[in-house]
Amino acid sequence: MSSKPSSAGTTPAPADNAAAKPSNFLRHAIEQDLEQGTYAQRRWGGQPGDGPSHAAGMPDPAKVRMRFPPEPNGYLHIGHAKSIWLNFSLAKEYGGVCHLRFDDTNPEKEEQEYVDSIRDTVRWLGWDHHLADDPARPGVAQPHEYFASDYFDFMYRAAEYLVEAGLAYVDEQTPEEMRANRGDFGKPGTDSPFRTRTPAENLARLREMRDGQLPDGAAVLRAKIDMASPNINMRDPTLYRIRRATHHNTGDKWCIYPMYTFAHPIEDALEQITHSVCTLEFEDQRPFYDWLLQKLCEGGLLQSPPPHQYEFGRLNVGHVITSKRKLRQLVEEAHVNGWDDPRMPTLVGLRRRGYTAEALNLFAERSGVTKIGGAWTDYAALEAALRETLDPAVPRAMAVIEPLKLVIDNWADVFGSDTHVDPCQAPVHPHHPEMGQRHFNLGKEVWIERTDYEDVPPKGFFRLFPPQTAADGTVTPGSKVRLKYGYVIECTGAIKDEAGRAISVRATLIKDTKSGTPGADSVKVKGVITWVGAGDAKAAEFRLYDRLFTEEQPDAGGRDFLSVINPNSLTVEQGYVEPSLANAQPEERFQFERHGYFVADRHDHQPGAKLVFNRIAGLKDSWGK
Repeated sequence: MSSKPSSAGTTPAPADNAAAKPSNFLRHAIEQDLEQGTYAQRRWGGQPGDGPSHAAGMPDPAKVRMRFPPEPNGYLHIGHAKSIWLNFSLAKEYGGVCHLRFDDTNPEKEEQEYVDSIRDTVRWLGWDHHLADDPARPGVAQPHEYFASDYFDFMYRAAEYLVEAGLAYVDEQTPEEMRANRGDFGKPGTDSPFRTRTPAENLARLREMRDGQLPDGAAVLRAKIDMASPNINMRDPTLYRIRRATHHNTGDKWCIYPMYTFAHPIEDALEQITHSVCTLEFEDQRPFYDWLLQKLCEGGLLQSPPPHQYEFGRLNVGHVITSKRKLRQLVEEAHVNGWDDPRMPTLVGLRRRGYTAEALNLFAERSGVTKIGGAWTDYAALEAALRETLDPAVPRAMAVIEPLKLVIDNWADVFGSDTHVDPCQAPVHPHHPEMGQRHFNLGKEVWIERTDYEDVPPKGFFRLFPPQTAADGTVTPGSKVRLKYGYVIECTGAIKDEAGRAISVRATLIKDTKSGTPGADSVKVKGVITWVGAGDAKAAEFRLYDRLFTEEQPDAGGRDFLSVINPNSLTVEQGYVEPSLANAQPEERFQFERHGYFVADRHDHQPGAKLVFNRIAGLKDSWGK
């Protein structure tokens, strides 16, 4: 929950549950800044802007400003779930806001499809970036959704300032020459022959770049810092390149585009971000981040103090890959059925698989926030978070995934007619009586799981098997089991096809043993099996998903990740569910007794017509070490 506003220079009152939250370096940094009033004097112009526009605004009502800045060049994956949770939850906890910013500075890879998907996914995860942050206008929602491309005019203005200040120059070396002159970790770089141009010459050449007078690749704009810096990222990094490409937002207005390392700090500053959180691979870029913002603040283009960048260890989950290039390869080569295939680690895939937003947020929180990179989290931890969120809430139901017919031969003798049906009921949830009862019928024929019958039972098998004849000719009766919520039956045998495979199990019903009646315990049994009555069963398709890769680190050591695709990552079965699921809605989740957690597929499931259920996870981890 958001904390109550506090006066400048004091730490805000903690959220209701803040005391229970584990401390980490990001919380420490935020709390220290709030205590010291680092950003307490900032002003907010009502929307992103330069220094003067913010200086003319009101005192910033947000104690902190965070941001989640995805590039719209693909679908978000499980790693993004942590970044989303981290930024939005910290903003909420400390009385701030979090911006959703589309970092769309690369026109060749970005599409509106990805923008729409990202926006929808963030909201599905429960983070609304349209929050009211203006106390002077209560009830007026201020949108915190921005596009980096909306700042292109300012970015170019900043580029001209750097050129005029002698802090940037146009370099016309070839890419190969620039690479060779950059040096390496043991060798300093060599100055470009174009580095000594005057600011006026550089400004004229930059404008020629902007106006389309130079071909693609002919020149770049570089910062003038230090070609001998031990940090290679400070050896005159590139700020702008020529790229004739239509942009999804700005069209063909620009033929030069800013580099990410130039655009990102400017975007943060224009949006008045206080704590810019990113993963560890950007740690080496922080010196340039600070250098650039310092120079633009000194020039009066941006408001001080500027944002500060913090890096944390990314989330690595076992049996998963998150490389966008490799995920795209899986889709384009049809190893999976699209970006939202339930085996994919994309958030649209996990959603279709049946994972809940609550489970993903809980998993992200439990994964911790550290400065250590390279750690791996077991996939079982994700499934554990899922079970923890689903078990207390989802309805129960019975389903038969690999059906085998069971015929009760003495049905008419017990009930007077082969067509008689005996009504049964069970709680929708065993711990929530207020959720009511579900109703179904037991008749002469029911569907059971094929694995519930064995001709010759292995040791410890307590389900259905026929009478057994020992070597000495002694015959022992067939097994007795309870049809869950129904009667005890005794197995008498099975009818088989020419291959010797059972096609129908035969049994007799033992009177006065129905669950919930006084005689229910008159016959003791060790086995209880689930079933669906043949008379009111609803046909259903079951898509049994498992992990896409057999190895915990599919692409470790340069291994071809395609070589460790799990051949059993998807099995499709045709079976039956109890009648209470006839009108189950897409994305409605259930616990199928014995089988695990399932969800009605959000695309292919049609209530009352075509029932399609995806297995989310089993009742317990079957991949445990």
